[in-house]
Amino acid sequence: MRAVVFERFGAPAEVRDVPDPRPAGHGVVVRVEATGLCRSDWHGWQGHDPDITLPHVPGHELAGVVEAVGSAVTAWRPGDRVTVPFVCACGGCPACAAGEQQVCERQTQPGFTHWGSYAQYVALDHADVNLVAVPDDLSYATAASLGCRFATAFRAVVQRGRVAAGEWVAVHGCGGVGLSAVMIAAAAGARVVAVDVSPGALDLARRFGAAACVDAREVPDTAAAVRELTGGGAHLSLDALGSPGTCAASVNGLRRRGRHVQVGLLPSADGTTPVPMARAVARELELLGSHGMAAHTYPPMLELVRSGVLRPDLLVTRSVVLDEAPAALAALGTAPGPGVTVVEPWA
Repeated sequence: MRAVVFERFGAPAEVRDVPDPRPAGHGVVVRVEATGLCRSDWHGWQGHDPDITLPHVPGHELAGVVEAVGSAVTAWRPGDRVTVPFVCACGGCPACAAGEQQVCERQTQPGFTHWGSYAQYVALDHADVNLVAVPDDLSYATAASLGCRFATAFRAVVQRGRVAAGEWVAVHGCGGVGLSAVMIAAAAGARVVAVDVSPGALDLARRFGAAACVDAREVPDTAAAVRELTGGGAHLSLDALGSPGTCAASVNGLRRRGRHVQVGLLPSADGTTPVPMARAVARELELLGSHGMAAHTYPPMLELVRSGVLRPDLLVTRSVVLDEAPAALAALGTAPGPGVTVVEPWA
């Protein structure tokens, strides 16, 4: 098969022929029809993820068709249209037994723990636990955008953030996750303040339901701007970018007893990030992490997508072929562009 491969962190990736994957007994091989370009893939390419060994094929946000199944798989057959969360659970650890597969103790992640979906085929583990059926009327490009960014935002806003109609929600960082969060919170009846440095991203945030926008290039204290716009602070705030500055701004922009959800990864040299804990204590703030979404919790989200209440298809703003993926991956560090870009490996 053809795949995007890099042999050194930060060095240019290239498209080359590599051996086709084979399914594990509990796994499947999926023919990749679409895969999202995600900033998490850029972090992996830069060497920020300790699970990656070289050479490596990135990609974790995918949809496609089951091509081959392992001998122990019971729920899936070749030809099935599927997507998958970026966290593939083992199905047997205590976290999985509790239904919390997104924090599985023995999780695998395509594009991180093993070769991913910037390729024509990808192997996925524990298929009976992890695969999600894609409805016939949902495009592969839209389905691919669900596996990381949209599903992650849905869980962060709805399940972890407990959004309620009429609340103020601040979203710091309007990339794929942030724009998804804007759309989901607005659909839930919340009033959304979107914060970003990109005019294009803020334009999309307005299109997807943001009631107000803060341009962080022009407003040095975005937390103060959020407090002013919301009459005292957001009820719920998300750091969808992942930086010390956006994390602190999200916490500082909350009203008393507000809820901060950290979604964006926070890479740092020593693994720590300063958080304004004094404010969290004095105002009884909730500080929450959110890490993907388990496959068994997809149905309510998919029903909202099928009914048109949620429109993840509108987030897909660009499609590229596999040969363009290495350059598009590199651009995620400096010029990611608004919305979601998908790769179509067979185009």
